[in-house]
Amino acid sequence: MTNAESGPQAAPRDSSLRASFWIRELPYILVFILTIFGVAYTSYTKKPILGYWELLAPVIALVCIGAGWRRAPERSARVHLIWTQALHWGAFLLVMTLMLVSEVQRILSAGATGLAILTLLALGTFTAGVHVMSWQVCLLGLVMALGVPAIAWVEQSALIVMLIVLAVVGIGAVVWWHWRENRQASSD
Repeated sequence: MTNAESGPQAAPRDSSLRASFWIRELPYILVFILTIFGVAYTSYTKKPILGYWELLAPVIALVCIGAGWRRAPERSARVHLIWTQALHWGAFLLVMTLMLVSEVQRILSAGATGLAILTLLALGTFTAGVHVMSWQVCLLGLVMALGVPAIAWVEQSALIVMLIVLAVVGIGAVVWWHWRENRQASSD
């Protein structure tokens, strides 16, 4: 077989491998995007979106079941996987709900409650990833966990961040202006 014969067959094969890779990774990417959106929204509005995180937990549970499904070849292993994930995420949802009880709300501010629920969700995601042996799910849990200090940092240093951004834009504008003038002077 010559290279000319293998070339046309290799191209569709490569594209189908890439497509199957993206299809396999799609659930993780979607949960990642939803997590980043939740963290960004919470950082921007400075209001917790508790219902959002409570709805995201069952979605993550389904992703975890999908991740573990390949490693559970028998029916009994798959039933075990479903039950353990259902109990795992049920426990985390129960604790998230307990965080919203009025007695707890009197002690914690709305921002603290939102960060606590995100922290619980991060812990639940990471431990679920460990149980289903999925590095992707563990990575999602780590991203959520890193979102907690990121939100706190943005809330505490919003003024400084804004001043830094304005300074960078201002310096960039001055540099661009000088570069443009030097370019025009050299072309004349």
